[in-house]
Amino acid sequence: MSDHQASASPTVVNNNTMDAIVAAILLLIGIVVMFEANRLGSSWTDDGPGSGYFPFYIGLILCVSALGIFYQAVLSKSKDTGAFVDREQLGRVLSVLLPAGVFVLAITFLGIYIASAVYITLFMVILGKYSKAKSLFLGVAVAAFFFVLFEVWFKVPLYKGNLDPLGFLGY
Repeated sequence: MSDHQASASPTVVNNNTMDAIVAAILLLIGIVVMFEANRLGSSWTDDGPGSGYFPFYIGLILCVSALGIFYQAVLSKSKDTGAFVDREQLGRVLSVLLPAGVFVLAITFLGIYIASAVYITLFMVILGKYSKAKSLFLGVAVAAFFFVLFEVWFKVPLYKGNLDPLGFLGY
């Protein structure tokens, strides 16, 4: 993509904003690690370090690092204000991420095989611009292959879903 095309799409998030968000998440993780390590016993005992001794200091290092990143992202004169993602890039990412989230939710109800067949078919039709017949054939073929591979050959049952749409097959 040329520089002209990249600037044509408005910026959604800047680098320094994303750095600040990640720093806040890391700080939260570090605080949780320190709290839990302290609960386990982060002091030096008669027979050596307590079970939370090293995790406590790992959490402390995470917190100090997060504060440094946060300072650099928000207060520093040399903060990076370049574009982290523009509208077009975010649209591309969401066009893959949102269907993947729906796929994971569909596994709960339909099971991995039916949800995979639907996911592959719709992904090929909508994003790949393949014909519906070819997409349906390949979606069902891939799901059927993995069904035979796991259920029949390996004898490893995969999740069939709350509705158990494949219950009639006896698996």
